[in-house]
Amino acid sequence: MKINKQFFLFIGLFFSSLIFAGEITSFTKKGNEVTFNCKDGSKLSLTINSSSVVKVWFDQPGKFSRQNPSFAVVNDQLENVGDISVNEEPSAYEIFTSKIRIRVNKNPMQLQIFDKWQKLIFSDFNEKGHVPSGKSVKSYKNLRSDEQFFGLGEKTGTLNRRGKNYKMWNSDKPCYSTTEDPIAKSIPFFMSSYNYGIFLDNTYKTEFKFGTESQDYYSFEAPDGAFVYYFIFGKDYKDIQKQYITLTGKPIMPPKWALGFAQSRGLYTKEDQALEIAAEFRKRQIPIDIIYQDIGWTQNLQDFEWRKGNYKDPKGMLKKLRSNGFKMIVSQDPVISKKDNKQYIEANKLGYFVKDIRTDKTYEMPWPWGGNCGVVDFTIPEVADWWGKYQQKPLDDGVSGFWTDMGEPAWSNEEDVDRLNMKHKIGMHDEIHNVFGLTWDKVVKEQFEKRNPNKRIFQMTRSAYAGLQRYTFGWTNDSGNGNDVLDGWAQMENQVAVGISAGLGGIPFWTTDISGYCGDITDYPAMAELYTRWMQFGVFCPLSRAHHEGDNAVEPWMFGEVAEKNAKAAIELKYQLFPYLYTYSRKAHDTGLPITRGLFMEYPKDQEAIRIDNQFMFGEEILVAPVLKKGERVKRVYFPEGEWIDFNDKKTEYLGGEKLPYKAPLNTIPIFVKKGSIVPMMPIMQYIGEKKDYPVTFHIFPNYEDEKASFTLYEDEGENQDYLKDIFSMTHIVCTTVTNGYNIDIIPDDKGFHQSDKRNFVLSILTENKPKAISVNNKDAVFLNMETLDINKDISNIQWSWDENGKKIIIKVPDTRKKINVKINN
Repeated sequence: MKINKQFFLFIGLFFSSLIFAGEITSFTKKGNEVTFNCKDGSKLSLTINSSSVVKVWFDQPGKFSRQNPSFAVVNDQLENVGDISVNEEPSAYEIFTSKIRIRVNKNPMQLQIFDKWQKLIFSDFNEKGHVPSGKSVKSYKNLRSDEQFFGLGEKTGTLNRRGKNYKMWNSDKPCYSTTEDPIAKSIPFFMSSYNYGIFLDNTYKTEFKFGTESQDYYSFEAPDGAFVYYFIFGKDYKDIQKQYITLTGKPIMPPKWALGFAQSRGLYTKEDQALEIAAEFRKRQIPIDIIYQDIGWTQNLQDFEWRKGNYKDPKGMLKKLRSNGFKMIVSQDPVISKKDNKQYIEANKLGYFVKDIRTDKTYEMPWPWGGNCGVVDFTIPEVADWWGKYQQKPLDDGVSGFWTDMGEPAWSNEEDVDRLNMKHKIGMHDEIHNVFGLTWDKVVKEQFEKRNPNKRIFQMTRSAYAGLQRYTFGWTNDSGNGNDVLDGWAQMENQVAVGISAGLGGIPFWTTDISGYCGDITDYPAMAELYTRWMQFGVFCPLSRAHHEGDNAVEPWMFGEVAEKNAKAAIELKYQLFPYLYTYSRKAHDTGLPITRGLFMEYPKDQEAIRIDNQFMFGEEILVAPVLKKGERVKRVYFPEGEWIDFNDKKTEYLGGEKLPYKAPLNTIPIFVKKGSIVPMMPIMQYIGEKKDYPVTFHIFPNYEDEKASFTLYEDEGENQDYLKDIFSMTHIVCTTVTNGYNIDIIPDDKGFHQSDKRNFVLSILTENKPKAISVNNKDAVFLNMETLDINKDISNIQWSWDENGKKIIIKVPDTRKKINVKINN
C-alpha cells in the first residue's frame, strides 16, 4: 500500500510540473475545419474529413505550420461533409456528424468523441489531452480496463499491444529478438477494440505507451514537428483499416509471378550459380518463379553494373532463365561507395548526396560493405531521373525488379546519434530518417513506370514509413537466431505475429525469410525440422522467399530427402492456391485489408481469438495453424465460432469455440476451411503462367439447407497496369443447399479480359451420398468413372463422377463465359 501511495504521489508531482493546454476562449470555422483558441495562445484544429474521420492538430504556438506536407496522407478529402455546425454550450462545444458526436470541453480543454448513441469512444485523459514541452507534445488518452490495441505495423511481440511501449525509428537489427523494438519499419497507426483507430502523422521518433505508465491512460508523443493525428471511427477493425488505406493510398498489386516461390542467399552473386540453381529446381520439379541476387552482384555500390568475373554474359543468363520460366530480382542499396567509383565523383559533383551539417559537404556513411559511402538524397527532385537512368540498365538487360535493402539507412539506429548531423534537401535527419526509405521507394517505382510503361513493378523493401504500400512490398527483415541457427524456433513463431502486424500497417504483400536469415548452418540434418516448419508457414506469406546469410544454402534439397519432399509439397500447395491468393490480392488493392489476418480481425468479439498470435486467417475462408515448436507433432488449434473442415482430408469437421488437438507430423500443415465456403484452386505448375488454359477447380464446402456458399474469382492479365483501369474478369459462383441436393450458379462478368477460351471449370462438392442425377443448364451430364474423367484436355463435354473415398462429387463443365446452372439431385 505504501508503494502505491508513493507511486501516485510521483505521478501527481510529474503532472503538476507539466504545462497543459488550458482554457478555450473562442473558435473560428472555415469550411470543414474548426479551430479552438486557448487563453495560453495554443490552438486545437479539428478537420472533419468524413462522417467518421477527424484530423486533430494541436499547435502550441498556434501557427499551424509544418516543415513538410504529409509523406503518408494522399487523400484527406474523404467525403463532402458540407458546412460544419458548432453548437456552443456554457462548458463545451459540440460538432455532430452522421456517425459521431465530437465534444470539446472549454476549461480545461478536453477532446471527447462519442458514437451517435452517446457512447464515449475516445477521450483525452482529463486536461492532459495535449501536453507541450518545448518542441515535443505528448497526448494522454483514457484507457478502459478491457481496451485492447492492435497495429503499429511490423513490430515484434504479441499482436495485442496493451501493456507495452513502442518507438518509431527505422533500425537495422539483424537477428532481432522476439521483443526487440524498434525494427525496420515505422507505421504509427493502431486500432482500439473500442472501434477507433489513430494515425499519428509525424515522422520524428514518436513513442506509444499502451498503459505502461498508468492503468487509467495510454499515451503517444512526438519530440518535434507538427502534432497531427487522425481519429478514425469504424464498425470493426476492417472498416477502420479500409479508411486508413483511403487516407494513405491503395496498395499496388504485384505481378502474378511475384506470388510464386522465390529462392535467395546472401552470396547469390554469380551467373553460373544462378543457372545451376535454376536447373536443379526444374530437374527436381519444385515450383519456383524467382531467383534473387544479393548486393554483391554489382561492381560498385550502387552503379548497377554487373560484377566483372562473376557475370560473363548477364543478358544471356537472363534470357536463359526467362525461357525456363524464371524472373531475376536484384538488390539496390541507397548509397554510393567512395572508393574507385566514378559514380561517386559524378553524384558528389552534382550535389546529390546528403550533406553533413557541420561541414556542408557530403556526409560519409560507414557502410557494412564497400567502405565509406555517400547517402543519396532522394528528396532532391533532380535525383529521381538520374537514379532512374542507372536502375534502368539491369532492367534493359532482362532483370524483373528490385529488392530495396538497408533503407534505414543501415547503421543509423537510435544509438548512432552522429547520423543526426545529416542534412537532406527538405530537412534534418531527425525528421527524414523514418521516411528516407519511403522517398527512395517512391523514386524507384515512379522511374520504373516512366521507363517501362504499363508494366507492374516488383519492389520489395526493408525499411519504410506509412504509405509504403503505394510503392512497394515488404519483408520482415533479418530474422532467425544468429548465435545458434538451430535455436531459431521462437524467432520463427514470432514471425507469424510480425507478418500479421505488417498487414495491419497496410503491407498486404510481404514475406518472412524462410529458414531465418541469421546463423551459420553447419548441420543440415539437424536443421531440417526447423526449415520444414518455416517453409510450411512461409508458403502462406503472400510473397514467399527462402533466404539466408552468407553462403548458407537453403535450397530444399540441402536438408535431406524427407525435408525436400515436405518442402516441395508445401510449395506445390502454394501454387495450387494461386487463384484464391490472387483474388485476395485484388481485394487487398481495393480495400487495403491484409491477406494474412489475425483471428481478432475476423472474430473481434471472440476473447480467445484476441489472444491468438500463432495462427492466422488466410483470406476469410482458410484458417492456418502452422506448427512452430520443435518436436511438436500434435498441434493444439483454436477454432473460432462456426464449423471447420480439415482441408487436408476434406471431410473431418471441428466445432468452433475451443482448442482441440490436431495430429501434425512433419508432412502436415494444419489447415482448415470454414463450412459454407468455396476455395478455387489450379493444378500444380512449375511457375506461374506456365499454362494459360489450366482448369479452375472450385472446392465447395456446402452450407446447411437453404443457405449459401459463395466466392468471386478474380483474374486479369497479371503483369500490366490494366487492373488500375478495371480491366479484368470476375466469376461469381454460388452454391445453394436445397432439400434434395444443391443448386449451383456460375456467373461470368468480363470487363475487357478473360483468362482462356479453352479451359474447364471443375466443381468438387463434399457430400455424403452419390447423387441420382446432375444437370447443367437443364441438360443431363454424362457420368464417368473417376479414372476416365479428364479435366485438363476435354473442353467440349459436360461430365461428372463420384469419389467414394473422398465423399465428393466432381463435375466438369467448359468455361464458355456464359451463365452456368448446375442442379444436383440427391
